[in-house]
Amino acid sequence: IHLMYAVREEVEVLKEQIKELVERNSLLERENALLKSLSNNDQLSQLSTQQANPSSTSQQQTVIAQPPQPTQPPQQPNVSSA
Repeated sequence: IHLMYAVREEVEVLKEQIKELVERNSLLERENALLKSLSNNDQLSQLSTQQANPSSTSQQQTVIAQPPQPTQPPQQPNVSSA
């Protein structure tokens, strides 16, 4: 019986984590769409090229375009430990 309560509690924690991750994903998708709309096709194609060839000379733009990604992993462990 104790195991069932522990499993139910874990399920609730995971449901909450999924909810938060879905919200975070939605936010990042909206941010991505906004950034795409504000950039021109040359910038987008250059970014695609940089992702295919990380040794590109314009690597700074890739670093600038990726700040949301490094902030995501720290939030995931915090959510799972909650």
